[in-house]
Amino acid sequence: MDGCRHSKKMMKNYWQGFLYRKSVTAGLFCLLFSIVTSVHASTTILVMGDSLSAEYGLTRGSGWVRLLEEQLQKQGSSWSVFNASISGETTSGGLTRLPSLLQQKKPALVLLELGANDALRGLSIDETEKNLRKMIQLSKQSGAKVLLFGIQIPPNYGQEYTKRFKEIFPKLAKQENIELLPFFMQGLAAQRDLFQADNIHPNEKAQALLFNNVRGAMRPYQYLLKTNPSK
Repeated sequence: MDGCRHSKKMMKNYWQGFLYRKSVTAGLFCLLFSIVTSVHASTTILVMGDSLSAEYGLTRGSGWVRLLEEQLQKQGSSWSVFNASISGETTSGGLTRLPSLLQQKKPALVLLELGANDALRGLSIDETEKNLRKMIQLSKQSGAKVLLFGIQIPPNYGQEYTKRFKEIFPKLAKQENIELLPFFMQGLAAQRDLFQADNIHPNEKAQALLFNNVRGAMRPYQYLLKTNPSK
């Protein structure tokens, strides 16, 4: 009788353990499924930029960000673009605004175009790098992919400053393992007819070139844009 009771107890313990393991496995599966679902359900592209992305001096709706939106619409994509760019924005200002934007918009992709105003004001390169790095890290922690826009400045800011500033972007992209648009203004710098009267801001004719530069750099993230959960 003792042996029988012992056997029954062993069987009871076995089934209790089995059911516990099954419940834990099911719980983990549900957790993973919810994470994957939430990632794929996010179809927002967040643009964090300055006047180069905020349509400074342009007719509303003619900037490269709007061209990106129109391209997505033509493709029948459910993706949307939220342009949080502000003329005059620095990396410090962007860093201050980013956490709430990540929480509110829950983007799957962040396009980070900041740094030019830091240079124009002669701000510390180390501080610019630190701010951009923090923005990249916050975006990644939120689950978003990041595309960093490389910015260059004229040589009249001094050879050493110009060189160090240019090196910030590929350095961060490599260290943070994100995609890089090497030079946002590629193809524009030598064409004065593509700039506004201030010789700093691209005009409406230049927006298609800027858009093409961005679109080319976004190719590694095309798998994201093909995810269309609403269809």
